[in-house]
Amino acid sequence: YVAQEPVLFSGTIRENLMYGRVGCTKEEMVEAAKLVDADGFIRSFPNGYDTHVGELGTSLSGGQKQRVASARALVTNPELILADEPTGALDSNSATELLKTLKEANEELHTTILMVTHDAYAASFANRILIFKDGSIIRELLKQDADRRTFYETIAQEVAKLDTER
Repeated sequence: YVAQEPVLFSGTIRENLMYGRVGCTKEEMVEAAKLVDADGFIRSFPNGYDTHVGELGTSLSGGQKQRVASARALVTNPELILADEPTGALDSNSATELLKTLKEANEELHTTILMVTHDAYAASFANRILIFKDGSIIRELLKQDADRRTFYETIAQEVAKLDTER
């Protein structure tokens, strides 16, 4: 699970990444951190992966917390990742990298990604989009053979239609 407001536990970055991950190796942990562009900033800390994050991760920036939480979700190559506005605390470059990583997990590891977002750009990385209104699905969009930019434009047009239907 990757939350909009990531939750880290008091302890070290390593403990947060390995939390509940029985049998996970150090190499798998580092690879997950690399996938979400976290390894570099983690290694820049004097204690690296053994850096204490503070109560609820308060010693890390919002983007750093989000990348650690995202790495924690990826560390065991899960079958399903639930993501609630996963790019909300990230700058545009980090957001794009995370979205690319989630897409790669979907394509290469066959991980199902269920992402909730209000961001058409983030949604454009998906293969299938369900648009909800008042708790009901009102549209389904399929990427099919479209490139990401074309799919983004389709999503933006559908969102614009919703705005005019109000």
